[in-house]
Amino acid sequence: MKNILEKYLNELQQSINRGDAREESFYHALKELLEAYARQIENAKCDVTILPKATEAGNPDFRVWDGKAQITGYIEAKKPDCYQLEPIEKSEQIQRYLDAFPNLILTNFYEFRLYQQGLLVQCVSIASAINATQLGKVPPLTQIA
Repeated sequence: MKNILEKYLNELQQSINRGDAREESFYHALKELLEAYARQIENAKCDVTILPKATEAGNPDFRVWDGKAQITGYIEAKKPDCYQLEPIEKSEQIQRYLDAFPNLILTNFYEFRLYQQGLLVQCVSIASAINATQLGKVPPLTQIA
């Protein structure tokens, strides 16, 4: 897993360092991370759709499939320079998603918050978004248990 995360952090940093990246510029790296992780845990049928068609609750940035036409969850991403996800999770947009989707991840590409049935159940930070955006260097990987 460490190699997968390090590759992901390097890809994010390349986009940050170009200086012209929009939120969507980081989407491909996250899709690759998710699919690489799924392969590593031998769930090769995982598929991630970037910018899927609209749902009744709006347009989350990603839709995650189990490979059998079953949606397993959605991901809403914010730019890496969005250091505080707490205010975002209180937004009307995220509240609408939490009401509609049983599994939702909110991320700034470095911190990941998993919500199930509208409740925050897990929060993981893999590296410092501030270090990446302010120092312009790949931040060290956070120790993940």
